[in-house]
Amino acid sequence: MIAFLSDIHGNTEALSTCLEEVDALKPDRLICLGDVIGYGPNPRECLREVIDRCEFSMLGNHEHAAMFYASDFNPRARQAIDWTRDQLNRRDCSREENMQFWNYLDGMKKDHREASMLFVHASPRDPVREYMIPPDAADQQKMDACFAAMGDAKLCFIGHSHVPGIFTRSGEFLTPGDVGMEWQVDQPAIVNVGSVGQPRDGDPRASFATYDGDGTSGTVRFFRLDYDFETTMRKIRGIEELPDYLADRLPKGK
Repeated sequence: MIAFLSDIHGNTEALSTCLEEVDALKPDRLICLGDVIGYGPNPRECLREVIDRCEFSMLGNHEHAAMFYASDFNPRARQAIDWTRDQLNRRDCSREENMQFWNYLDGMKKDHREASMLFVHASPRDPVREYMIPPDAADQQKMDACFAAMGDAKLCFIGHSHVPGIFTRSGEFLTPGDVGMEWQVDQPAIVNVGSVGQPRDGDPRASFATYDGDGTSGTVRFFRLDYDFETTMRKIRGIEELPDYLADRLPKGK
């Protein structure tokens, strides 16, 4: 079994809650699909957990922005990534740890293929930045291009949009509720595992997913967990450089 985390976004309360559930599940592997940092108040703590616990993390757009540019971010996201960058360079922390964080970000891959599976942050055809949202299931041209970009892979696991669900090759988008939180793989699909630290599907609970199979068949399971978002909100509001909006959205799941 593989457990997938994604879009943690510096939210250590949500991450800790998900890791407790992961520990109870005892998966064979734990993989992060990117955006460990950005938005949230604890980028260092979340990066430390991912480095120590995950087999690897894919490159998310927030990691890319921290290392290179955030010119395509909206002002609030850019403000948060600027603060996050400063946090990873803190002079009151050890230079060795700072360098470890930056080296880890620099080593993140845009895509990873194995056993008929593809792992990316965003989409098969644009692994770092392209959003896949539920209405895209009806966009035949986009879906054809995304499935073509998967190559020989039958399953692609993604995050980025913060909306969990399954894009099937037959043209559906299945929410976790549609499948009773569990889907038996019966066709090629792109699976969004949702967001640990900033869900955007109207449900404030932290989201992650597991896959138990060989890349062509098996079971995808979704998990939603209550966590102490009020503590996360207080932390965000206590940081002058982070917009209050980033706290306000957490209880709304948007």
